[in-house]
Amino acid sequence: MFFKKSNKDKINLRLPSAALRIPTGALILNSGLGKFQVDKEGAEGLRDMATDGIPQLGQVDAETFATGLASAETALGAALLCPLIPNRLAGLGLTAFGAGLLSMYFGNDQYTEDDGIRPSSAGLAIAKDSWLVGIGLALAALPRK
Repeated sequence: MFFKKSNKDKINLRLPSAALRIPTGALILNSGLGKFQVDKEGAEGLRDMATDGIPQLGQVDAETFATGLASAETALGAALLCPLIPNRLAGLGLTAFGAGLLSMYFGNDQYTEDDGIRPSSAGLAIAKDSWLVGIGLALAALPRK
């Protein structure tokens, strides 16, 4: 026989969801809002770093790229913080964002040791963002409310 869901089950799902969404969303929202203030040199740095994962981004104007990235990060952070957005949707967005960061990590040989997996000292700052993929997958896997 199937289990009947109760209000207690809904309450039990709120804590894991909030624990995953609030700190991650706040961090990403803050990062996105900060990128709106980036100057031309900073915008070029962001774009050039992104070309490690997606070389075609080198054809995009640096300031346009920075504004787009800032908008995307801000939207993702806000979506993670908004309880009206389903966990699955927020999780898939976060997984895609984290996968983009990992494409930069694996796209530059300087970021990994000779084995191509373990981070070098230069790649540690990007490799640590692999937790975003894990959190995104966990959110997407949470049962529906």
